Amino acid sequence: MHEALAYLPQILPAYIAYIIAVVSPGPAIMAIVSTSMTQGRKAGMTISLGIFAGSLTWACAAALGLATLLHTYAIALEILKVFGGFYLLYLAYKAFRAVRSDHDLPTTKTVKAPTFKSLVLRGYGIHVTNPKAIFAWLAIIALGMPQGAPASVAALIIGICTTTGFLVFMGYAVLFSTQHAVNIYRGMRRWIEGAMAAFYGFAGVKLLTSQI
Repeated sequence: MHEALAYLPQILPAYIAYIIAVVSPGPAIMAIVSTSMTQGRKAGMTISLGIFAGSLTWACAAALGLATLLHTYAIALEILKVFGGFYLLYLAYKAFRAVRSDHDLPTTKTVKAPTFKSLVLRGYGIHVTNPKAIFAWLAIIALGMPQGAPASVAALIIGICTTTGFLVFMGYAVLFSTQHAVNIYRGMRRWIEGAMAAFYGFAGVKLLTSQI
């Protein structure tokens, strides 16, 4: 690992690129925000675990060169893209139904609380079915790992980036599960759920129609 520290000048730009990417609103962040505001901090942190696992999956895949394999077998990437697009449209449908609902915040009396497993799988599914994530990771590793660099450099990049990602995901869950955030949600529930529906719908259509 000591030899990897010599590559810090190359790793720093990759780390900055990752920070910009991870804090930017996307399907994963929007899922954390929505879950935290509607179902509480524990649920928000649980779905964050799934999203983190999905991010770690793509990070390792990029480091192992699986992006090249996906390029070779283009049909696998197309299947993943279609599955991810329809999954986002499904989330849009659920958010749209919430807009039409007369309920305020879900409670255990009105809506069955999602299980730990279902929340983790939902978060994992949102992130791992987005094939663009692996290309983002591939770019980050390529940026921070010049030709001839040892494997420990890739390990260091993945380590510091995924640790940062974990803290960011959990931070969003904590921030948007505060009473202030809940009060905002109560006052603007239909607008927020409508925005979520529109966002997921746009992201799903864009993924289905995009050329990757």
